[in-house]
Amino acid sequence: MTAAPLPPVAPEVTATLVEDLSPRLRKRLDAAVTKLGSRPTHRDGDTVTIAVDDDTELRLHAPGGVVATVDAITCGCLLAPSCVHRAAAACAAPAADPAPEPEPAPASAPASAPASAPDAAPDLAAQPSAPTVPDSTPSPDDPTLLIAPAPATTTPMPAPTPAPDEATPAQREAAAALWSAGAAVLEAGVAGAGAVAQAALLRAAHTARLRQLPRGASAALSVVTLLRAARAGDPSYRTADLVTALAELLCTARRVGTAAGAELAAVRGRARRSYSPDGSLRLYGLFTEPVVTDSGHGGARTWVATPDGRLCTVSDVAPGGVGRALGVADRTVRLGDTALTHRELGRAGLAVSGATVSPDGRLGAGKGVKAVTARGAAWTEPPLAALWETPPAEQAARALRSVSRYAEPDGGGSDLLFLDVELLGAVRESAGTCLLARCDGGIPVRLAVADDDPALAHRDNLMLLATAPGTRLRIIGRLVPAPHPRLTLLACSHPTGESTVDLGFDRLSRADLPDPGAPVHSAPARPGGPGAESPLHLLERRVEQTVPAGRATLGMLGDVTAEARRLRRAGLPTAAGLLTALRASAARRERDLFGRLLPADTDGFAAHWLAAARYTAAVAESLCAAAWEPGPGALTHGPTEATAPRPAGSPR
Repeated sequence: MTAAPLPPVAPEVTATLVEDLSPRLRKRLDAAVTKLGSRPTHRDGDTVTIAVDDDTELRLHAPGGVVATVDAITCGCLLAPSCVHRAAAACAAPAADPAPEPEPAPASAPASAPASAPDAAPDLAAQPSAPTVPDSTPSPDDPTLLIAPAPATTTPMPAPTPAPDEATPAQREAAAALWSAGAAVLEAGVAGAGAVAQAALLRAAHTARLRQLPRGASAALSVVTLLRAARAGDPSYRTADLVTALAELLCTARRVGTAAGAELAAVRGRARRSYSPDGSLRLYGLFTEPVVTDSGHGGARTWVATPDGRLCTVSDVAPGGVGRALGVADRTVRLGDTALTHRELGRAGLAVSGATVSPDGRLGAGKGVKAVTARGAAWTEPPLAALWETPPAEQAARALRSVSRYAEPDGGGSDLLFLDVELLGAVRESAGTCLLARCDGGIPVRLAVADDDPALAHRDNLMLLATAPGTRLRIIGRLVPAPHPRLTLLACSHPTGESTVDLGFDRLSRADLPDPGAPVHSAPARPGGPGAESPLHLLERRVEQTVPAGRATLGMLGDVTAEARRLRRAGLPTAAGLLTALRASAARRERDLFGRLLPADTDGFAAHWLAAARYTAAVAESLCAAAWEPGPGALTHGPTEATAPRPAGSPR
């Protein structure tokens, strides 16, 4: 039999199967998941079969591509259906993204936001507030270190008549379940967050989805996916991604009980991407990039611009990986009756009538959309040339709002930067080699590879451009949040100036480069910038250390007084207070009258950890924005808390 990937399993199916196991079988569940992962699988239509042993087969029936019911997983062993194999198979399979629930009607759910409520309301915890200087450094027991009171682990008492702009009791209960499940993962760490802890997250996600909290449900599913990747040793897993997902889950769960009005609508989120009519559009192609995701999806995304500079995308992404991405680039665009391929559209134009656009700029391809081919524009011609006229600092600030770790879903905006640069040469870094360039204003920018897959042309093109210092190019890149100016390079003008190059698909050759003899500029060994010498990493690493091994590991650390003193000297007293409080909360264990250890305060520790995670993200984004400021206006000795804004509600 040949290996076949397991179909996605609905979160409620996995949660139910795990909850139905006896305590004895739950202890064996993680070992069973590991064993099933090494067994051969075979697909026959909608059914995937796993050979548990020579005599036993396990079947997952997935009509429509998703295992949607408990009965769709069957086992041939003698203990079935009460065996551990069914639950292990559900835990080994990827979690399915549930179908969108119908939006609540105002008449039947007065406490929910109307279906037409805006979904891009400002996130008061994610958007930096006005800069302030704390009056004093908080102590470890200062209650202001907590963003808000921790949600109760028991069902809250329903209010007699909840206000229309407040969460319902059912939503508060679902948010409390999300908080408890997230705090339990933080307590145990990746090493202890096995199938049982993941099932609790899946159950909480399913409940949140049913009670119209899709943003919290999506955050919980992201945590489960990253936990499984970490435990499986997936090379694409990064601890920083799990830190962001956990912080998003905990913060969303907490804000459900305190948000109101437009903020509550943003906290709830939206279960579906809405496309709104946009009339007739004249579009000019910019470039096409390959899309390859960790979940095995692949395709192409073509970026286009309207005459007023608004950016939109036309995408074709589906299961298939990098092979599909290379093939889709030369397929016809799914938009109206146009015969243009994605790569052709990246250099041509379209006239669209009946256009529909989502909040994040995706163009819809409904039946009412009509499109015909039109003349495009060069990057040096109007209206595209205006994209390169905006100062780099303004572009970076706009892109940073889009790529923020806790940006609002579908909040709109673009993470692309349009720069005129002069290539300086290659620079070696711990993660590999990148290309150094200098953009207008004298700002040194590091250009990294967008995708390292050898089937794509990104790496080869960047290394070839590094051999041509002194070359001037017009480039398009995606902002990478860092304490120094950094982009992933997506497209550039041809070195001869005759056309443009999609760096993921088009391959440059040495004949395309200018003649040697151009002046060579020395490349600095280390990136400069306002955050180059910032000690913020002292707090960031403690936040990240908690995730792999849990609270107990952080509690065993020695005294952090020296680290806190260094943060204060750098003008970050709040960071020093958060570090001290986080370590104290991790080490704190109370005893009863008989000297026995009481259960750890998981809610209190989770609140301290969340405050530290959100604070470090806000300061890091402030450093990134300051690094793009040209000349003497940029900071030179790292930020102080007067220049590094903090999220609203974070400790002072």
